[in-house]
Amino acid sequence: MSIHDSNPGTAVVTGASTGIGRSIARQLAEHGFDLVIAADEPEIHATAAALEPLGTIVRAVEADLATPQGVEELYAAVPTDRVSVLVLNAGIGVAGRFHESSLAGHLRVVDLNVRSTVHLAHLVIPHLVANGYGRVLVTSSIAGLAPGPYHSTYAASKAFGHSFAEALRTELKDTGVTVTSLMPGPTDTAFFERADMLDTVIAQGRKDDPDDVARDALEALMAGRHRVVAGAFRNRVQAELGNHLPEPLVAPVAARMVKPKS
Repeated sequence: MSIHDSNPGTAVVTGASTGIGRSIARQLAEHGFDLVIAADEPEIHATAAALEPLGTIVRAVEADLATPQGVEELYAAVPTDRVSVLVLNAGIGVAGRFHESSLAGHLRVVDLNVRSTVHLAHLVIPHLVANGYGRVLVTSSIAGLAPGPYHSTYAASKAFGHSFAEALRTELKDTGVTVTSLMPGPTDTAFFERADMLDTVIAQGRKDDPDDVARDALEALMAGRHRVVAGAFRNRVQAELGNHLPEPLVAPVAARMVKPKS
């Protein structure tokens, strides 16, 4: 089964109401996948309505995946005998100095970006293995390759996502299921506004089109690659720096990009 098959199955996409998730969902629908899409806002229903004319079955689940109940609600909508793709994309960030910002906000980052990823993966992956085929995409970030001053829990959560994806990939070898870590750079989505990061160098700089990021992601996913640094060439440069430079050198550079100008 691949992105070129006439009946490729059902793809589950979280964080699909806007941004990268919505672009991934649309491109999967264009390739014939039925969809179960989820987000914690009513816009997910408008996304479903926009995708249905592409000719596939689209089910929208409005649920708060930062809670165990929300994850279980989404899982209840998954046709486990037909699921072939799992896109763990939902994520949020909190900006500012850790000790001066909301504890509830930071814990919600952990709940959504980390806990819900583990929870939903643990529910769905056994069905992919039982079916003998599957593709899993975990949306990490190049921010996860280095310390993230002024968005500390976000960067740490993305480091978790990348490590988690790489570990699962090894465990699932020879099952027919592959796991890909998606590592985008700054992308033109609502993320920066929602994370209260508009007054930062990174938010005011160049950003990638989410459609381009989604295209890179799906190419890597269906090829079974272990990771993809999506978007512009500069993202690959930053990823290499994050991988190879000592953390005491990388952290101050990252801080200048994310520290609020005010």
